[in-house]
Amino acid sequence: MIPMKGGVRAWVALSLALVAGCADLPAYRPVGDLTFAEQNWTDAQRRWFYHTSQGTRLMPMAWFLALEQPELSLTGAPRFAAPEYLARFGFLPDPPSATNPQGLPVGFAPDDRFVGEEDNAPETIVGLTCAACHTGQIERGRRAVRIDGGPAMTDTAAFQRQLGVALFLTQQSEPRFGRFAATVLGAGDTPDARDRLKARLDRAIASGQAESGVARQDGLYPVAEGFGRLDALGRGGNFVFGTLMNDRRNFAVADGPVSYPALWDAPWFDWVQYNGSIRQPMGRNVAEAMGVRAGTKLSGTPEELYRSTVRIENIHAMELLLAGPVPGAGLRAPAWPEDLLGPIDRTAAARGEAQYRRLCAGCHEGRWEMAETSSGEVPRPELRITMVTLERIGTDPKAAMNFIRRRAFPSRSATEQISAAEGLQTVTTGVIQAWYELNNIPEAQQQEMNGFRRNEWRAPAAYRARPLNGVWATAPYLHNGSVPTLYQVLLPAERRDAVFFIGSRQFNSREVGFETAPFDGGFRYDTSIPGNWNRGHEFRDGPHNNGTIGPALTDDQRWDLIEFLKTL
Repeated sequence: MIPMKGGVRAWVALSLALVAGCADLPAYRPVGDLTFAEQNWTDAQRRWFYHTSQGTRLMPMAWFLALEQPELSLTGAPRFAAPEYLARFGFLPDPPSATNPQGLPVGFAPDDRFVGEEDNAPETIVGLTCAACHTGQIERGRRAVRIDGGPAMTDTAAFQRQLGVALFLTQQSEPRFGRFAATVLGAGDTPDARDRLKARLDRAIASGQAESGVARQDGLYPVAEGFGRLDALGRGGNFVFGTLMNDRRNFAVADGPVSYPALWDAPWFDWVQYNGSIRQPMGRNVAEAMGVRAGTKLSGTPEELYRSTVRIENIHAMELLLAGPVPGAGLRAPAWPEDLLGPIDRTAAARGEAQYRRLCAGCHEGRWEMAETSSGEVPRPELRITMVTLERIGTDPKAAMNFIRRRAFPSRSATEQISAAEGLQTVTTGVIQAWYELNNIPEAQQQEMNGFRRNEWRAPAAYRARPLNGVWATAPYLHNGSVPTLYQVLLPAERRDAVFFIGSRQFNSREVGFETAPFDGGFRYDTSIPGNWNRGHEFRDGPHNNGTIGPALTDDQRWDLIEFLKTL
């Protein structure tokens, strides 16, 4: 530990370098009037979804609550977990409640079923839930409407960076560590306890530095993600194949960020993810939890292999809450809030419906069919989503092609690689089956929890065309968020914004999307960067291939179509 005297110059110089990026966060601007879209959830269901653990590990809750913000202070900086500070990363404040006693933002969940490092005693850990990335909000002035299951405006990469800086400053400053230890240890604050806490903090920081060092040296994340985007398959693959397997050969460049997708109706889709790579709901949710750092044993004895902190029972309950017993009985797409965003022009919408039927429905409506089931099972409906080839849709291919090309060694002793799809299918199936066996889950219940589907993974050179209900609440658009408004989606690529700013929740109700003007702390989105390309899905005259999907539209046709899309 570097004391404040003697090493003060080096400590201050290093600290200034580390905290230089803090001022780049947007200012906190609380809303004055918050309402919730009517989406068929009760307030109790919503709160449960926001704060129920899926088994991910951020850090001990006591650490998180004691940690100070990464700013220089001799007497103590404000706490990192302050809602107004976390809001600067895009996390939505949520008041204290029975499911959220600490008043943490949407998407943070305590879990008291973890075991401490040293004494095997229960320890409460805080982790992120899927609500952190799948709860949206739109604002007009200081009025706001919450969109459950909608894309969040969080910057999780910036959050993790600043969390690491805060931990490092705590490690390096004796006064800062003293305040941290006093809060964490409470009545048990003794010299020996402080030494043990310091050793544990040192291990955590060393582990994080080793992982971030590999990322820097190998250039794993060259495309900045910013607000509302993450290369989930790329980062998740690096965590599973690289970090959990402790095999540097398995790290791969992740430069295909995608927007957080909306969740309504997704449990009924035949394949999910933008590239349609995952079939089974349980496999999808286990992979998501592992990607957000649920602990998993990928080596060891047969009894230890695939043991995981993933809360299978919780993610199954979340899936049921999202799906409902039949299509349309779970989480529903939000209706356009006319009291906030203005009335829909019903005459224009009627004209726009004709355009929608002509141009959009063929791909975006999919078709309902009864899923294949085993003998004796009740047939289950599923929505067969249209997959559009990369050549036809013409949008940025990085996300799909990275997954197609990715290979990994299945063990540290392996000399031959397998595909990422095969590897993730094997790992997620192992985690699921290990939990079922440990908890003596009967076969029939396993099938129900699996959504009556096999855990299949694939890697097509295509992107899905999901239904457009609630599309107005899912900006920015295309799979990588490269087009800011619905109006620009209907323009040829050369007329779309080449550079714009994201991070604001202020809504443009005419063009349908968030405001994109520069602002302090906003993320500058540059569409010239591979992974960020905004081409494709274009309406222009000429052959319908390589990104052209329909004829050129007049401005009147565009506005009519937008009015109709508001009604879905």
